[in-house]
Amino acid sequence: MVYKKKILIDLDGVLNQYEEFDENSIPPIKEGAKEFLEQLSNDETELYLFTTRNLLLASKWLIENDLDKYFKDVTNIKIPAYLYIDDRCIRFDGQYEKTLEAINKFKVYWKE
Repeated sequence: MVYKKKILIDLDGVLNQYEEFDENSIPPIKEGAKEFLEQLSNDETELYLFTTRNLLLASKWLIENDLDKYFKDVTNIKIPAYLYIDDRCIRFDGQYEKTLEAINKFKVYWKE
């Protein structure tokens, strides 16, 4: 049996033109997102959309943007994965001092 690498991809700020949260609508797709998913999607990976949004709304957004074919599932649970792609994360490298410094300097890319 071949095991695929699970990759969880956040919706807001990664796949859409996110600037502020509106629980009733999801902003338009970000330029280059579809091409990114095309390149990432292969026989060795399983892509999961990870979001805190309403899962039905997020699934509908994927379908409307013709992205649903790239994802195995949509989840709001941080399942064990090979990799997480998110615009609001800091990679822990084993050094708490450097991590605290990164936290204090952190800004999402769309607010820089």
